[in-house]
Amino acid sequence: MLGKDRFGALKGKITRGPKREIGAVLVVGGGIAGMQASLDLVQNGYKVYLVDEKPAIGGVMSQLDKTFPTNDCAMCIMAPKLVETGRDLNIELITMADVLEVNGEPGNFEVKIRRRARYIDPEKCTGCGECARACPVRAINEYNEGLDLREAVYVRYPQAVPRSFAIDKDVCIGCGLCENMCLAKAINYQDRDRIETIHVGAIVLTAGFEPFDADRKKEFGWSKYANVVTSMQYERILSASGPFAGHIQRPSDGKIPKKIAWIQCVGSRDVKVGNEYCSAVCCMYATKQAVMTKEHEADVEPTIFYMDMRCYGKGFERYYVNAEKNSGVRYERCRVSELLEDPETKDIIVKYEKDGKLLEERFGLVVLSIGLEPAKKTSEFVNIFDIEPNEYGFIRTTEANPLKTSRDGIFVAGALQGPKDIPESVMQGSAAVAEVSSLLSTARGSLIKEKTYPPQRDVTGEEPRIGVFICHCGINIGAYVDVPAVAEYAKTLPYVVHAEHNLYTCSQDTQRRIIEMIKEKNLNRVVVASCTPRTHEPLFQETLKDAGLNPYLFEMANIREQCSWIHMHDREKATEKAKDLVRMAVAKARYLFPLQEMYLPVNQSALVIGGGLAGMVSALDIAKAGFDVVLVEKTDKLGGRLNDIYYTTWTEDVQSYLFSLVNQVKTNPRIRVITNAEVEKVEGFVGNYKTTVKVDGKEEVIEHGVVIVATGAKAYEPDEYMYGKDKRVLTQHELEKKIAKGELKLKDIKNIVMIQCVGSRNEKHPWCSRICCTAAVKNARKILEQKPET
Repeated sequence: MLGKDRFGALKGKITRGPKREIGAVLVVGGGIAGMQASLDLVQNGYKVYLVDEKPAIGGVMSQLDKTFPTNDCAMCIMAPKLVETGRDLNIELITMADVLEVNGEPGNFEVKIRRRARYIDPEKCTGCGECARACPVRAINEYNEGLDLREAVYVRYPQAVPRSFAIDKDVCIGCGLCENMCLAKAINYQDRDRIETIHVGAIVLTAGFEPFDADRKKEFGWSKYANVVTSMQYERILSASGPFAGHIQRPSDGKIPKKIAWIQCVGSRDVKVGNEYCSAVCCMYATKQAVMTKEHEADVEPTIFYMDMRCYGKGFERYYVNAEKNSGVRYERCRVSELLEDPETKDIIVKYEKDGKLLEERFGLVVLSIGLEPAKKTSEFVNIFDIEPNEYGFIRTTEANPLKTSRDGIFVAGALQGPKDIPESVMQGSAAVAEVSSLLSTARGSLIKEKTYPPQRDVTGEEPRIGVFICHCGINIGAYVDVPAVAEYAKTLPYVVHAEHNLYTCSQDTQRRIIEMIKEKNLNRVVVASCTPRTHEPLFQETLKDAGLNPYLFEMANIREQCSWIHMHDREKATEKAKDLVRMAVAKARYLFPLQEMYLPVNQSALVIGGGLAGMVSALDIAKAGFDVVLVEKTDKLGGRLNDIYYTTWTEDVQSYLFSLVNQVKTNPRIRVITNAEVEKVEGFVGNYKTTVKVDGKEEVIEHGVVIVATGAKAYEPDEYMYGKDKRVLTQHELEKKIAKGELKLKDIKNIVMIQCVGSRNEKHPWCSRICCTAAVKNARKILEQKPET
């Protein structure tokens, strides 16, 4: 079909002549990194086109049950971002779509996109599901990892955004039942693929990863033995929206397994399958799954077979130790050679080697902890976007800038750049926005639309009419609290004119339901009993504004953390406490009154505390985006710990890199550097801070809108292993300095011993310091280069 430029009149075509930056950004991939990048881009004044190949955004995180190390519900964390992304005027969702071609230059790219036929008009579809209920055809449910079937007309998952069904034409028989059932007349069998052209100033790639295909490891019998599942399949088994409604059972017979085994590093750290790298998340998600299994079924005996436990994130080591000591998770350090099935019981026999002995053990279910591989689209991206892959097939970036691809104006974030967990993906999504802002600073705000709300209803003098919405949160609340009973109780409370319970109150369809009930029941107060207001209150307040109510006529009761978590082993007490919390929230709601928001001027400058690598890079990015920065450093020079590093795995001359960075900071007219400074006091609030800094005994007050704290970390100074008592005992930093300056007399040294985890992973410091292993290997290689026989 002919290309269609929907925004040509607004943005114009690529032309020769003066460069004109476009204030729009293409984000490819609607997972957690893509959503975070999209939301932050809008906040920074850029229109977003969010493209995803699937019928709904959400990515892999939408399939997860919980997240580590907090055991938070993955959907609870993601749902506010899902809904916000879906209803933001400045984010255009383009689902079931592929990027075909990219031309142009940084600031002005022309992108051709193919929208695949959905056969259901998303503008008309109400998400009621009548079409699916009438559909006679079943197909493999990819969202549930093949553990059950879905209809030929389907929505990807219950909280999907957009909440629009699609027809799988590969299995549809064209019976017409769905068309006859659809009152909204949304079915369109004549729908066809469409080619569209958009213009953007920058591109952010966040297409995520592909789980390793366990069928490539034949010795583990996946797809051959019914009770061998992948870790992604087990996530769906644990999930309330999964094929077994959150109940742990074997696929072969539906029985609860007595013993479950996890086998680590399947498809990771494996030269035979071409994946030499660690996938970064498997140790932790296996531990999480084992812990959650014990919460679901206390009698299950979980065992994790592993090579090394790599728990290097914030709180990860403590989580792992707690799982072993307090949650009853057994860890076996060994190599599993083979899995066999008992043909009668369908149990799985695990064969493994430990301490030179070959052992066998029987399990009711085995979970393969599969690694992360480049997304299937990555090889296509390399050609379409004209960028380079790394040796493993992920998108290549530089060590100095892990967001920048080989093509200017195109950035990458999340697991498409390499294996990483959810917090790191979110962080990179936001960081990519800083790069875009530096590139498109002159186009900020040029294409942004202002959202208009319906006039707020004046409720002054009205008798309270309270609506109460109580969330099951799948089984996160519903398994421990009698949610229907709490809803019935709410109906008896004074001034409550409507109460109901929802599977997921934070989902997009429930937001529409709340708006409908506000209008239908003439509600003037709303109470939601669900999870924490820290993440969800803004979501519901926005819904009230969309319904024409003041957002402060809203109250929340946290029945997840305060009931289902605290009293998970006593359903009766959890339910009674939930009723009490709802009663208190309703009582408080009676006295709520509209509040008017105030708008204050914002000081559009930043204070960065700490002049190390992170502080300098932050200051430079803020300055490039067009804002003034004050960079405060407590010592007499910039660089921080980088001053003590001389070589890395990616450069032999760190000091030259540091010199260049310091020079960029000092010569940037928007950056003011203050050294030998101490922060004495910070006052104020977001947008208007006053910080008192002392320099040479004199105090100066700096006014700024935001603060970035980049004060770094202090190296542990050992009091063990004779450090400080024998000059032959050095830290890795001291050893590196001696190697770099030629002060290490290797001709007099026969053996060097490196002791790891000194000051880490102990009771006083219960965390992995993350860099020690690499530092040791780096220094060891340097020594061997100079004297191989050492």
